[in-house]
Amino acid sequence: MEDGGSLGDLVVAARDRAFVGRAAERAMFRSALAGDPHGSPVLYLHGPGGIGKSTLLRRFALEAREAGRLVVEIDGRTVPATPDDFEQAAGKAIGEPGSVLLVDAFEHCQGLEHWLWEHFLPRLPLGTVAVVAARSAPDPRWVADPGWADLMDVVPLRNLARGDAATFLRVRGVPDGAHHALLSFTGGNPLALSLAAAVVVRQDADGTARAADWSPGRDVIATLLPRLVGDPPSPAHRTALEVCAQADVTSEALLRAMMGERAPELFAWLRTQPFIESTAAGLFPHDVVREVLAADLRWRDPDGFAALRRRMYEYLLGRVREASAAQMLQAMQALVYLHRTIGHLAQAFEWHSHGLVRELPCTPADERRVVELVHETEGPESAALARFWLDRQPEAFVVYRSTGTDDIVAFSAWLQLAGPEGEDVDPVVAAAWAHVRTAEPLRAGERVAVARFHVNPQAYQRPSAAMNLIQWRVIGEIIRSDDLAWSFVVMRDDGFWNDYLRRSDMLPTDARPVVGDHGYRLFAHDWRTRPALAWMVEKNKALLAGAGIDVGPGTHAAAAGESAPSPSGGTPREGADYVVLSRSRFDSAVRDALRALWWPNELAANPLSRSRLVAAHGQSLHDVLLRAIDTVPAERGGEKRYRVVTTTYSRAAPTQEAVARRLGMSFSTYRRHLTAAVKRVSDVLWSHELSGEPMMSAGRDLTPDRWDGQPLDGPGPG
Repeated sequence: MEDGGSLGDLVVAARDRAFVGRAAERAMFRSALAGDPHGSPVLYLHGPGGIGKSTLLRRFALEAREAGRLVVEIDGRTVPATPDDFEQAAGKAIGEPGSVLLVDAFEHCQGLEHWLWEHFLPRLPLGTVAVVAARSAPDPRWVADPGWADLMDVVPLRNLARGDAATFLRVRGVPDGAHHALLSFTGGNPLALSLAAAVVVRQDADGTARAADWSPGRDVIATLLPRLVGDPPSPAHRTALEVCAQADVTSEALLRAMMGERAPELFAWLRTQPFIESTAAGLFPHDVVREVLAADLRWRDPDGFAALRRRMYEYLLGRVREASAAQMLQAMQALVYLHRTIGHLAQAFEWHSHGLVRELPCTPADERRVVELVHETEGPESAALARFWLDRQPEAFVVYRSTGTDDIVAFSAWLQLAGPEGEDVDPVVAAAWAHVRTAEPLRAGERVAVARFHVNPQAYQRPSAAMNLIQWRVIGEIIRSDDLAWSFVVMRDDGFWNDYLRRSDMLPTDARPVVGDHGYRLFAHDWRTRPALAWMVEKNKALLAGAGIDVGPGTHAAAAGESAPSPSGGTPREGADYVVLSRSRFDSAVRDALRALWWPNELAANPLSRSRLVAAHGQSLHDVLLRAIDTVPAERGGEKRYRVVTTTYSRAAPTQEAVARRLGMSFSTYRRHLTAAVKRVSDVLWSHELSGEPMMSAGRDLTPDRWDGQPLDGPGPG
């Protein structure tokens, strides 16, 4: 240290070396300092705690002193919030033209705001520069005041740009391998960067942790949380913050689903917080606030964290089902966002590319460009197939336009097929139909969907902004479908997506169709064995458990006494794997079940007990059969058939011949009525199996007739 120096000089020099970024704000200050007629003599900086307001004011002070200006600094945390005390602290600025007044932490003097604008600032001499920094923006009346319009700039301070934040880390000596982890956690927040950098540098020097594996510890979280969010007014306000931290964007509707009727009040409070931003879709917190709140809740109350994540997932899953077609992708993004840091999904999507492309229906004017994109990436043979499907299912195609240029940069197609259309033309679709026939064929009213094209020349079938939307559309279409039997995803046969699709239960088929110079792989899922919503809930549980988040014994809201909706309005059983039967096997199972109607062990072994008809709604096969029998009288002549079927399948009916005699019918007439009644029962049950709607009772007395004598030990007459 040179003679005459001080520790303060070293502190200033170190801060100067560490300062990065804020080029736009510094340019505005220099313009005001130079008396530029286009500059504003009053700057109002606002932003949340830790965003760097004090650091920037110190930089302004250094530059002002280097320019020979008198600098007057006021800290709102130490000056009593009265006009006399404030004016006494700032008195030199009033008395000397050309001075620079820097007011930090003005939120502690918020009661002086009217006095500041009306009485104090107007008294500053011409040539004075004033900078006021606070957590909140100024009252809108001062921004709208024509008297101040040309004299004041209101500047919201944001996080450091990614490049500036990386420079900050290099200046602090953070190893390059840790940059990604720190930038992801902090989002460029200067305070969080400083704390995290100090921890990583210390750990790297001590050899106590690998920098690339860094995550914020309790010391970092405990320091940041009060600085960033302060002390919420009540536990409900803190919970609202925690909801906002988990969600992609928070709407009042989401808050209502999570917190009930206080949602409007809590939403209004959230939007006033300096660390909360607004979009057309709702509110979201700064990145580091999001991460700190989530980390704190998970450490402080792991059960509450898991419950919150589970409830939010169920609500957002329902939104995917209910949203309009135009809003489906937005709803999917909100759902998938909950898993942005979990397991294989963290690598499956390009999480920092939101807003780069937008999805639109493919119009006739777009079709030429679609064919060109296929030709460019997959060759002329695939281009011809795209043209084939565009002519037959133009509604299946969507395009992705760059938000910057509006050019079509990608497209996808979701083909929906009720029959073997196109299998004589398209080898990929032919392979899909061959798999369906070999595995479990379609039943009446069911269909197959094929995600046929995923074309993006800039990043062909690799994570990208367009590929995000393509994948979300596929998942959304599956969730929203009620009659989907099979779905197929078609990818280039290079293995890149194999693990991700396997983890998503999209299993590779044996077929490897070739189109032109390229081989493709089909990944298939039979949705009849488990409804999409039940599958999504189970996958959510598995992902959370894999991330060390204990979701408790239930897979969904049933653990809290609630039920997640199935595609048909029922409640999917936890872990339900359904048996899928062809119509002939289904009819045979119905006949066997009727014969075993009053014998529980026989019914339990019947495949209908594991069908969606029964298992999806928490009903017994016995009750489902009785409710189907209850519909027989609705047909013409149904009352007689109803008596035939209920008597035949009573506990004590010995033989069909005996039933016919008791009913006073010839055996042929009896058999005709019984056949018609059984067909009616089977038709009704089949209809409900396909639709997924639960069987409901019409309230008739279904107690079967009893015979004199002892019941038989086995099933009733066949």
